[in-house]
Amino acid sequence: MITMWEPTVVGVLRLPSGRLVRGRGLRRPLPDGPPPMYGLYLLGHEPPPVPWEARWLRWPDFRLPSDRADAADALREAWTRAETERVEIACGGGYGRTGTALACLAVLDGVPGPEAVTYVREHYAKRAVETPWQRRYVTRFE
Repeated sequence: MITMWEPTVVGVLRLPSGRLVRGRGLRRPLPDGPPPMYGLYLLGHEPPPVPWEARWLRWPDFRLPSDRADAADALREAWTRAETERVEIACGGGYGRTGTALACLAVLDGVPGPEAVTYVREHYAKRAVETPWQRRYVTRFE
């Protein structure tokens, strides 16, 4: 049996469906506990290799994904995998891009777009989704 994320650990977001996804900043050390089974890394440059399956999404700091179709595909994959795997989503600091991605997962999980940023700020981090264009991206995400 696969052990999922511990829902009370800092950085773990519980979506309305019960799926658990860990968000984090890559500039901080890897948290204690089990490693992810799958990671989605949101950076302007290719991240260093990790010992688990991972996908890189080109997403410059304080901006939006470079390829929105690829981003939608990557976010849907992360959401689907979170049902049965330990999924981690991370960027440099763990707030702007990571928060935006987590809010998009909330939309996929049934949270209305206009409410998804508030959901992630309440259940993940108050600083999540840092820019007006990131908030707009979530609101329009399908």
